[in-house]
Amino acid sequence: MAGQSLRQCLREITAYLILLIAISAAGPLQYGYHLAELNAPQDVITCRKKSISARWLMSARPTFSTDPSSSSWLPHCIPMSEAAFATISSMFTLGGLVGALCAGPFSSHRGRLPAMRATALLYLLGSLVETLSGAVALMAAGRLVSGLAAGASTVIVPLYISEVAPPNERGLFGVMTQVSINVGILSSQTLGFFLSYGSAWRWILGVGVCIAASQILGSLVIPESPAWLATNGHVTRAKIVLQRIRGKGFDIKDEVRDWPKEDDERGEEESLLAQQDGAPEAAPAGSQAPVHLGFVDVVKDARYRPAIIAVVGVMFAQQFCGINSIIMYSVSLLADLLPMSSALLTILISAVNLITTLACSPLPDRLGRKTCLLMSIVGQGSSSLVLAFSIVYGVKVLSAFAVLFFVAFFAVGLGPVPFMLASELVGQEAVGATQSWCLGANYIATFIVAQFFPIINTALNDALGGHGWVYFLFAALAAASAVFVTWKVPETKGRKDADEVWGRTQRLD
Repeated sequence: MAGQSLRQCLREITAYLILLIAISAAGPLQYGYHLAELNAPQDVITCRKKSISARWLMSARPTFSTDPSSSSWLPHCIPMSEAAFATISSMFTLGGLVGALCAGPFSSHRGRLPAMRATALLYLLGSLVETLSGAVALMAAGRLVSGLAAGASTVIVPLYISEVAPPNERGLFGVMTQVSINVGILSSQTLGFFLSYGSAWRWILGVGVCIAASQILGSLVIPESPAWLATNGHVTRAKIVLQRIRGKGFDIKDEVRDWPKEDDERGEEESLLAQQDGAPEAAPAGSQAPVHLGFVDVVKDARYRPAIIAVVGVMFAQQFCGINSIIMYSVSLLADLLPMSSALLTILISAVNLITTLACSPLPDRLGRKTCLLMSIVGQGSSSLVLAFSIVYGVKVLSAFAVLFFVAFFAVGLGPVPFMLASELVGQEAVGATQSWCLGANYIATFIVAQFFPIINTALNDALGGHGWVYFLFAALAAASAVFVTWKVPETKGRKDADEVWGRTQRLD
């Protein structure tokens, strides 16, 4: 049975499908990259230190004329308070919130592909402004624009991937969003370890420009989502695109059975074969306009409200269990509290996050989405308790292991699963708006953590003495999250559509 499943999986996965997912995943990759890009060089950017790199690394670094620290027209650092730096960090999440709220309706009406191209342009602009900024306001503006792109891409890309992936492998490919985020985080943390000195930190930000430019070029060769084409009156074109993705010899009849009838499109197939797979042409005359529910409509409709509650709650759980306290602030947070360089440990944390996400990628399809979420929440809550006690009592080795387990348990479920749920809990008519609610909640929660975590951490440490008290709070939030998921989040594994998930006998329309 396992061998048969593996052969079926390999038959459905083509080189073209892998190319589409790799190009589209550049959007979430940049989200992860920008999320963590200021972590390692924080003290250098804010003029508190000239370098955080190890002495052996500083002595070995090259002194070429292209070294950015020799630049005279840009300052080596930008003096700012801790509150100003927190504002710069949180501007990214504020932009992400706006981007997430706008991206769902835009991608539903205009298509996934135009939306992905727009996010690539925003990434390019935001990264460029960040790289060349010499003041707090300018860097905050660049982070805001990058956040707009990040919010939009984390809405659109999971939808696109779920719509091009084989139905039986959507859980596996749905994990690719989180994998690409982790690749971005690991990349920026690694560059931060080597380039956090002088004004070399600008190279870290400049790499974002290169990634965005590559994404723009890649978006020129990928097609529109076949599911979106079919829903918007381009059924024949959708079948051609889907057949190309699945391979010439693959039978797509089962996959297109529930698509709308072709009607006036019967004679289009031959002419469409020679056309580019990009933006769709005008809908056929006489075809009925597709119904796309808006951001407010899905909340007003009682049929969709449970799905909105589920995705919003899961996204708050993802952030309130404390993952971004490590991803965004670990270098300064864990300095002198662990038995190794906090910058080096951060790279190790990012690597563990990526490896665990890859290793656990089959679990949502095998164990179920809800089971993975509960395993992840309980594991993170337990790790938070151990981390809190180990920091309070000064057990440095235990603190290091607790941090690694904390991140590893995140990758089991809270990392990948929330990005899958919106496309599985509602039908096509509501998926864009639901995904906007999902990622909008994510960015609100991320903003709260980014803006207030340093303040709460400092306040608790001053009030109670020592360090690490904030992780008791994260443990309590994990317990509350486990209760919510148990009561409010349905299992979607093995369910054909949203009606089956919620136990309805009549399809939404």
